[in-house]
Amino acid sequence: MRATLPQASRLHRPSEYANALKGKRIARGALFVVTTPRQVLPDAAGARLGLIIAKRFAARAVTRNAIKRVIREAFRHRRHELPGHDLVFRLYSRVEAASLTALKKTVRLEVDTLLNRAMQ
Repeated sequence: MRATLPQASRLHRPSEYANALKGKRIARGALFVVTTPRQVLPDAAGARLGLIIAKRFAARAVTRNAIKRVIREAFRHRRHELPGHDLVFRLYSRVEAASLTALKKTVRLEVDTLLNRAMQ
């Protein structure tokens, strides 16, 4: 059996992303900034994840997909501990050309740190 992130735990519509991006920045690391809406919707069933990984910061599709995979996995493991609001992870600095293994380790360490800050 494969554990996946449910569709209800992801942001889908541009308006959902816009609402979160207009909100407040709750954490920032070397690669990512995490934003959340200012007002939490009362019917929120739990934390939801949005990802913005631009080509200008990660040119190769393989790199972008690996980054997204690592963030989704970290979020999936910790989503029950997170407050019930939307989180948007946005890559804002260029990713160094390294092996995918090293990149995944770097991204996972930073995402875990940012998720810890989001829980506070």
